[in-house]
Amino acid sequence: MLYPVGEDIWTGDGPTVFVAGFGYPTRMVVIRLSGGGLFIWSPIGLSDELRTTLDRLGPVRHVVAPNALHHLFIGEWRAVYPAATVHGLPELRASKPGLLLDSELGDDPEPNWSHDIDQVVVRGNRITSEVVFFHRRSRTVIFADLIQHFERGWFKGWRGWVARMDRLTAPEPAVPMKFRLAFTDRDIARLAIRQIMAWPIENIVMAHGQTVERGGRVVVARAFRWLLR
Repeated sequence: MLYPVGEDIWTGDGPTVFVAGFGYPTRMVVIRLSGGGLFIWSPIGLSDELRTTLDRLGPVRHVVAPNALHHLFIGEWRAVYPAATVHGLPELRASKPGLLLDSELGDDPEPNWSHDIDQVVVRGNRITSEVVFFHRRSRTVIFADLIQHFERGWFKGWRGWVARMDRLTAPEPAVPMKFRLAFTDRDIARLAIRQIMAWPIENIVMAHGQTVERGGRVVVARAFRWLLR
């Protein structure tokens, strides 16, 4: 099932995946571009219901892995939508040589979506670089892992304690502590965050957290104040 965020943009929730014993929900974003094709961000597992819904919205043209971690279902989507172009960062190509990418993402939007979507790569992190996207029409910024927000109680037992220390269950969306500590070049990261802050953000979509439907720019500023000050 897809949930509208604004005009021509939806989110869809998928199965929980486990990393080092921690369960992470999966979420994708679907954007219908001006030309009618669909832009799929961080694709989730495909179901017959999802395929039917997408076919009603338009043809799948672009499938995007926003960092080196959100790639689990790329192969499945390539098999079902062989005409779609698969995009990812160079480090994803390097870390997963068996994962076929058609295009490498950078700071400049692809011509096929530049009218609808802006983007910037947040570099300088040992865990992964991440491409942050901005859907202009809905004023929605899209984060994969750089901002997260789990409900208290999502993680149980000792994992709940670790999640609190990592700021995953902070009172509001935050940059996880492991990502903060993994920035080796804060100057280059700061430049990217300042570019993000220049966008007229209203909504925030996160792979791991509820959508922020208003005042998103203030929330992003608070999440990155440790870096911007």
